[in-house]
Amino acid sequence: MIAPYCGAAPLPAEWLGRWNLDPMLLVALACGAALHLGVLMRERAHDRDARLVLAGSAWTLMVLLFVSPLCALTSALFSARVAHHVVLVAAVAPLLILSLPQRLATLRMPGFAGSAAFVLHMVLLWLWHAPAPYAAALADPRMFWGMELSLLGSALLLWLAVLTPAARLGGALALLLGSVVQMGLLGAVITFARTPLYDAHLGVTPPWGLSALQDQQLAGLIMWVPAAIPYLIAALMLLVGRFGAGVADDPAR
Repeated sequence: MIAPYCGAAPLPAEWLGRWNLDPMLLVALACGAALHLGVLMRERAHDRDARLVLAGSAWTLMVLLFVSPLCALTSALFSARVAHHVVLVAAVAPLLILSLPQRLATLRMPGFAGSAAFVLHMVLLWLWHAPAPYAAALADPRMFWGMELSLLGSALLLWLAVLTPAARLGGALALLLGSVVQMGLLGAVITFARTPLYDAHLGVTPPWGLSALQDQQLAGLIMWVPAAIPYLIAALMLLVGRFGAGVADDPAR
């Protein structure tokens, strides 16, 4: 019998009362946030306050993903699970990288590391959204956390390669474009599948007004379109930042 970490699929009437109060999770989140924010507060960097805001935002999103009723909703709707993963890898991960303490924010990565991080993240993203590994992650809490932590960890490496100040603009933009393309391809595969692929969501989506296939199509569209937005915003910010710095340093001005 499948027993998802976030519990059985909720009905709409009970969903908002389904908070995940796993003591080990709450302790881990509290300790991680306290350590992160504590280190930042002891710094004297000029942008410390901005880093504190970014860090607080990242940990708040973590609570939203794993403690709030959204966790339970992912047991009912595959589209909610995909939205959960998109927020994890495209919002939480870059916020954590941008809020690194100053002495870690300037880490230099070898030239091949960005490509390796991209390939690793792509493989894990496709792996965990394949029907069999996905079903295994729902059937065993250890597999569930293997899925979540591996997606987050590989996303952190990818965003570190993109956002490190030492990164070449062309390389960073290529990693962002590659991420948009591969997520779009995965979203297209899920969207255009003619039959439901995820047995765990069969029979639990109708109370939410969706068939299993409609839920799956919505999930694919989320990964195909909205998931690209953070990467495109990051690319635009990198372009503005680099060209803005070039204009500011232009001696002819």
